[in-house]
Amino acid sequence: MTSTSETEPSPRNPTAYDASTLDHALTDLKRGAKRLQAMPLAECCSLLDACAALIVQHADEWIRVSCSAKRIAVDQPIAAEEILAGPASLLRYLRLVTGVFRDLQASGVPRLPAAPRTNTLGRLCVPVLPIDDLYDRLIFKGLQAEVWLQPEADRQSMFSDAWETRAARSPRVACVLGAGNVSAIPATDALYKIFYEFEAVLLKLNPVNEYLEPVFSKIFGPLISADLLRIVRGGRDVGDAIVQHPAIDALHLTGSHRTHEAIVWGADPQQRVQRQRDNEPLVTKAITSELGNVTPWVIVPGEYSQRQLRAQAENLVASIVANASFNCVATKLIVTSSGWPQRQEFLDHIDALLQQIPPRYAYYPGSRERFERAAGFLPFDEEGTLPWTLIRDAKPDQSPHLFDEESFVCVCAETQLEESQPERFLDQAVAFVNDQVFGTLCCSLTLPDAWRKQHRDDLERAIDRLRYGSVCLNQWAGIVYGLMTPPWGGHHSASLASPDSGLGHVHNTFGLAHVDKTVLLGPLSSVPKPVWFPTHRTADRLARRLIRFYEKPGPLRLPPIFYHALRG
Repeated sequence: MTSTSETEPSPRNPTAYDASTLDHALTDLKRGAKRLQAMPLAECCSLLDACAALIVQHADEWIRVSCSAKRIAVDQPIAAEEILAGPASLLRYLRLVTGVFRDLQASGVPRLPAAPRTNTLGRLCVPVLPIDDLYDRLIFKGLQAEVWLQPEADRQSMFSDAWETRAARSPRVACVLGAGNVSAIPATDALYKIFYEFEAVLLKLNPVNEYLEPVFSKIFGPLISADLLRIVRGGRDVGDAIVQHPAIDALHLTGSHRTHEAIVWGADPQQRVQRQRDNEPLVTKAITSELGNVTPWVIVPGEYSQRQLRAQAENLVASIVANASFNCVATKLIVTSSGWPQRQEFLDHIDALLQQIPPRYAYYPGSRERFERAAGFLPFDEEGTLPWTLIRDAKPDQSPHLFDEESFVCVCAETQLEESQPERFLDQAVAFVNDQVFGTLCCSLTLPDAWRKQHRDDLERAIDRLRYGSVCLNQWAGIVYGLMTPPWGGHHSASLASPDSGLGHVHNTFGLAHVDKTVLLGPLSSVPKPVWFPTHRTADRLARRLIRFYEKPGPLRLPPIFYHALRG
């Protein structure tokens, strides 16, 4: 394949919008969708392997344009954010998907990392991490994840039948309305639609990061040539035309719940209420989504060592500062016990770390207005940065917007619950985040080691009650997204009328059905320092080595990873 220039779109993927161009693109995609129904898994793997090779070839360009847009230095540790949340995670995803497809070819079912277990509540829990073929036990030491299935699921029904039934479905074309904040999101969303839901994809990039179109057109050239993908740019008018086009059978959106409501029920508030009352949505196509979240991090009171306390503070700070806090997984609410003796010290650690980290350019539109609403002040800064801000002892009745609105800026609140006994605190915290905090995407819990081991039943009951798509123990929920094997999305209790943090899932590389939630467990502190920690001194070099590793996973490519990890 001959790559195109950085400024000119591929002839098979014209990105300038007009009605005729869109019609032609959708005709091509419908043809690709028909091929996809019967495409052998070996051919799917060949296409994905070709894309993987192109990721490696064009990774530097991808990293460069992303860092430039966000005004971060491409040769400094901070560049690891764009490497990890871009080419590294996408390349990992492709290796995972092709591994599953080859398992399906060989035995008819995906090969899980370990045997499923039944938890204390009688629920089937399916392990999805670590992946031995990718040396996760060494690279992501101590991390493990499992997917809890809904009560009706059993070992016979735990996998989706999409691969077996795809030939009986009508050819379908989906529109993916891409996220503007993290570059891997539109890429992995499109790939999931193509290879797990067997729908050809029209990917409409967000105006915030449409600079990705040239490099995406190169990386996904094999899928474009196969009429499985087209990539377009444009504003709201283009999005509206695509959403309403009769040749689009399904929609996937990553964005805010307000955008979701405008698409499904209309932009006019009065008409929207009437349509919701009458159950007459504007869009009747199948729709999936990943929307916002006021992401909570609950600190269960107990005794933590100084090392554990500092490590958990930095883990939490990492979740705040990553991508300048323009993430739906950025911690926006810390829930503590007013009677926890280490509360003040823990918050002081967070504040001290935030003061050490330079403020970031606020690249996302509307961020200054949202910051002023969340923080209550607007700093003057000629460089366009916003300060990391921790608001202590926030109360729902005094500052309700900190609990029921995703600010999508670098403001994090802390709130206190009066209970100090760990079991009763956890019970109270679960009810609090379920009922008084917006969203169902993800939450984190910090737990004393001794308590977690002694109160397994209490913990599993609490996890079961949490209405979140991901529950992370001692870890940031961004890890669930970045490691790609778990399903990623809001809790399944959402509906079109009340989508909360979204409908459906992406990633889900093992093709699990009846998903309730992902549960990630990691240690309170880790050696070596995790690559996503903001104080990691060699994070960019380590992240680049991960790209080289996922190019061709094997033991000979591990030593440079260990070298940079230990120097961090």
